[in-house]
Amino acid sequence: MPTYEYVCTEGHAFEKIQKMSERPLRKCPTCGARAERKVSGGSGLIFKGSGFYITDYGKDGKGARKDPATDAAPAAAPAAATAPATTPAPAPAKKPGAKADAA
Repeated sequence: MPTYEYVCTEGHAFEKIQKMSERPLRKCPTCGARAERKVSGGSGLIFKGSGFYITDYGKDGKGARKDPATDAAPAAAPAAATAPATTPAPAPAKKPGAKADAA
């Protein structure tokens, strides 16, 4: 049930929870003067649960989710890129007292 806002001719403001099918109030509960229902913007509507996504709402700074099809790895990768990397063998250790080669 929505909450309706009212203002009387004397300036009193009040709210009333009513069914949409109910008639608007005519009298102020404080002073008994004529009351009118204000036009209000209402509140935001947010759906929660597994069936809704963040992209169903307006911009919130998080950006849209990526399509799962574009996140998948490429189907055909070059053979060189998929081959296991080999590490070179370490250089043999020098013997003590050996001279350095002159270049």
